[in-house]
Amino acid sequence: MKKVGIVMGSDSDLPVVSKAADILKELQIPFEVHVYSAHRTPEEARNFAANARKDGFGVIIAAAGMAAHLAGALAANTTLPVIGIPCKSSVLDGMDALLSTVMMPSGIPVATVAIDGGKNAALLAAEILAVSDDELAARLDAKRAEEAAAVIRKDASIMERL
Repeated sequence: MKKVGIVMGSDSDLPVVSKAADILKELQIPFEVHVYSAHRTPEEARNFAANARKDGFGVIIAAAGMAAHLAGALAANTTLPVIGIPCKSSVLDGMDALLSTVMMPSGIPVATVAIDGGKNAALLAAEILAVSDDELAARLDAKRAEEAAAVIRKDASIMERL
């Protein structure tokens, strides 16, 4: 199975990245987590992205706040799918990161999830990998079914209380 690479621009993004890591663990998807900055360690970020395919990665998740150039910088150096997670900061409540992540130039796509959307980033990465992995697709189907059953149980509980 291909791995998921998770790159965060700063260790302050760890709470968001942890949500992605939890989902990947639950789905039994191998992953690595790194801290590379698009601005402070551009060579390390570039090398990671440029070598990701040969290093066994199938998808890259990039989490960054503020200027949030990390996902775009990684995408510029690989043709693997890159999923950007804009992280909320004290400045503009993460809208700056969202716009920096989603507004990529034509030819360098970055899939973008919600601000602090670590869980959805991991699920999207899993869905991408599941295109060629039937066992993973079955685990995703089971997870969806569990989540649907939980909503039905909550509905029944509310109906009983009211």
